[in-house]
Amino acid sequence: MHTVTFYPTGNADTCLIECANGRKVIYDFADQHNANDSTDKRIDLEKEVRAAVGDEKRIDVLAISHLDLDHYQRSSEVFWLDHAEKYQGGDRIKFDTLWVPVAAIVETGITDEGKVLRAEARHRLKEGAGIRVFGRAKLLDNWLNDAGIDPEDRADLITDAGSIVPGFSLGGDGLEFFVHSPFAMRDTDGNLIDRNSGGLFMQATFVASGTPTRLLLTADCDHETLEAIIGTTRHHGNDARLEWDLNNIPHHCSYLSLAAEKGTDQTVPTADIDWLYAEQGTEGGTMVSTSKPIPTNDADKMPPHRQAASYYRSIARALNGDFRVTMEHPTKSAPKPMVFEIGANGPQLKKPLATPSIAATTHRPRAGSR
Repeated sequence: MHTVTFYPTGNADTCLIECANGRKVIYDFADQHNANDSTDKRIDLEKEVRAAVGDEKRIDVLAISHLDLDHYQRSSEVFWLDHAEKYQGGDRIKFDTLWVPVAAIVETGITDEGKVLRAEARHRLKEGAGIRVFGRAKLLDNWLNDAGIDPEDRADLITDAGSIVPGFSLGGDGLEFFVHSPFAMRDTDGNLIDRNSGGLFMQATFVASGTPTRLLLTADCDHETLEAIIGTTRHHGNDARLEWDLNNIPHHCSYLSLAAEKGTDQTVPTADIDWLYAEQGTEGGTMVSTSKPIPTNDADKMPPHRQAASYYRSIARALNGDFRVTMEHPTKSAPKPMVFEIGANGPQLKKPLATPSIAATTHRPRAGSR
């Protein structure tokens, strides 16, 4: 059985995908837990991931959707990095392949831990192994030429939007990834990069006992980027690539991932984005907000926003599905990892009981797509 786990890390993203055959993908890693603060309810992410990885201390893929700290915090302390000895040794977790957007290679002006990940991505690309870069290959031409590398010699390591990601297959792993973004980005010669529009947006499709389950991994896309993704996908007749049973909604439940205006009580999304949620979600579909608990007022301008959550809840009701928040699962006072088992009945949310050794699973009869 496949599993997908979302971790309660505050307004940050970490998702662990485990195939039935044992292959593992960590999609973003942001350990924001403060061990010195007894009131911090964010999970000890390193501890949880190490338990999931086990004694082998190796995963197949580490994917960093974009270089914002809430998508990679403490990665350089936990994972084995090839480019420098100071990031090696001990019990660091190794990964076979690093997935990054083009921006993670060419971006300049990074001042925090992102510089370390950028150095690792650049090192692996120069070596020609252990990396997959997402975006238009020509955007790397100047950087590769400056590094003394013929761009054609690295073409097989670059995957553009509208493609299936090499390395996983429905036949071999019961899992494939389809890339929606990045499909474009700004000039990066010293200019500002729009990370949210240049991040990794993918549809992961699982198959178990012949039944497909679709997961959308949306990073921090704003509404303009989502509209561009939807428009491009529909233009190419790939509507099915935006169907979902599980949806990791973007940007920690920000209203800006739905529309330009927050709304008074509920954000009204653009028509295209409403189509994505109302028409592309399957009956019983689940939306996951990787965020703090949903507020009851507007005191904090940062996400999550109650107006956006109100819209997602309305979609959940229409689909007879769920809207879940990582820092509220199973309770706000004691959040724990949100684990979905994916089998013949689609994604089923496991709910821990009071006894640690026993777990229950919330089952819902699986219906067809809307």
